[in-house]
Amino acid sequence: MSLSIPEVTLNDGVTLPVIGFGTYKLNGHKGVNAIHSAINAGYRLIDTAYNYENEGTVGEAIRRSSVPRKALSITSKLPGRYQTYDKAVTAIQESLYRANLDYYDLYLIHWPNPKQNHFVEAWQALIDAKKWGLIRSIGVCNFLPEHIERLEKETGIKPSINQIECHPFFNQEQQRIWHEEHNIKTESWSPLARANAVLQSETIGKIADDHNKTISQIILRWHYQLGVISIPKSSSPERQYENLSIFDFTLNETEMSTIAELTRPDGRINDQDPATYEEF
Repeated sequence: MSLSIPEVTLNDGVTLPVIGFGTYKLNGHKGVNAIHSAINAGYRLIDTAYNYENEGTVGEAIRRSSVPRKALSITSKLPGRYQTYDKAVTAIQESLYRANLDYYDLYLIHWPNPKQNHFVEAWQALIDAKKWGLIRSIGVCNFLPEHIERLEKETGIKPSINQIECHPFFNQEQQRIWHEEHNIKTESWSPLARANAVLQSETIGKIADDHNKTISQIILRWHYQLGVISIPKSSSPERQYENLSIFDFTLNETEMSTIAELTRPDGRINDQDPATYEEF
């Protein structure tokens, strides 16, 4: 049984489901089975990356699925070591070959790597790849407002999405507000904070009990009501379906505020500050 998932329209007209499936560390045969199961459960947005080394795994799960390719939205990401223009173009092509796809629905620059100062070159490569039909929509991950402003200033094109770390312990309120003001969609990686202490939160647990839902469902509903696309990951078919079952209840303003108050300055999972962090 699959569920109907609402969609959002990006600033370039491309539509995406409001919740997708993360594939980090889902590799090989087990990864194919998990992703295939997720598609069967109803996920239509699948998120991978060059550096996850599982674009082939995602492609095989798509091949085994009975869901038509055009009904799926597949995301991948450019690694930092390939941010110069020519290397970026080649990496995009390689991403497609790995997954055995003709195009990606969404392709992102994984991190800005500001010390290397090649992210504008990389962005131009994504712009051109979109013109060539290799990508439907282009965006970024972990970019700060000053990085995005530079992209638009130097190329005239702004991202459709910025995928950032976002969860109850680090809710990125100011960044999300900035995105809304500039018509850029926020997408959250690790929306469940990689199952750390947030899933033991007594505060969220009380809200979950009041709605007869799990803590994960409350957190994912919180993302949805914030207007944030989330991409939770699970290998369990039961939890995959559970994570999609968030559209039959609503959190009230008090509950939303209570969850928002859990954020903290040191809430990042791995202290990866985009102003200084370098990913290759």
